[in-house]
Amino acid sequence: MFISYAVVAVLLALGLLASAFATLTRNPRVAGIMTGLGVPESWFPWLAAAKAAGAVGLLAGLAVPALGVAAAVGVVLYFIGALVTHLRVKDYEIGAVVVLALVAAAALILRVTSA
Repeated sequence: MFISYAVVAVLLALGLLASAFATLTRNPRVAGIMTGLGVPESWFPWLAAAKAAGAVGLLAGLAVPALGVAAAVGVVLYFIGALVTHLRVKDYEIGAVVVLALVAAAALILRVTSA
């Protein structure tokens, strides 16, 4: 199970870091989606930091199981919040958000079962 967690955690962390970078640099596509959802631009650095912290925590979870669990919980909650944000404005293009939430949930389950 640990190898499965390691693979999922590394891939999810890479995706989170890429998303954090795109958010922090205000990539036009990402910024357009987020502002269309009603997310204020002043939140972008904080959301980017949350994604980056989740990525670091998932990777730290390779060595310290409790950090991996905490990070995975945080990432799952982040994407639940993203899902709620999409649904609140009746934006039903939620495929990516759902997939990332499920991958984060998989990371959580794999980290808990491999500890």
